[in-house]
Amino acid sequence: MTSRTGFFVLSGVLLLVALVCVGEGVQLIATGKPLGIGLGLCAFVVPPIGVWFLRQTVRFGRASERLARELEAEGGLPVDELKRTAGGRIDRDSADAVFARRKGEAEASPGDWRVFFRLAVAYADAGDTPRARKTMQHAIRLHSTTEPARSTA
Repeated sequence: MTSRTGFFVLSGVLLLVALVCVGEGVQLIATGKPLGIGLGLCAFVVPPIGVWFLRQTVRFGRASERLARELEAEGGLPVDELKRTAGGRIDRDSADAVFARRKGEAEASPGDWRVFFRLAVAYADAGDTPRARKTMQHAIRLHSTTEPARSTA
């Protein structure tokens, strides 16, 4: 299953759980008992939080895809230069070497979203997903601040 398919399946499950949660909340409130009303109100709080997280994930995915398309159009996407094991896994030493080079590029150009995009890919290749995500978010912020102003006419 691709990550995109998995995302859509999990998104559908999240929305289904949100609907069930709201339905259960309505039933709990309908009991008229203080505990039921309290739990029912709590059931109304959980779905908006889940939907907010889903929205943030979609926004992040769209923004990072937009940056990838722009970088591809410029011919600046990172080339897969990693060595792989016989089983197809990324060689850790190779990923660390590429990461060190990408980190040096980012330190040399702290205002260029392109180098941070490539650094995020290097983090992901090295298996550090949380830092990859934070670095990609930084690249997205840099891109949005350096992007030429669009006319609204």
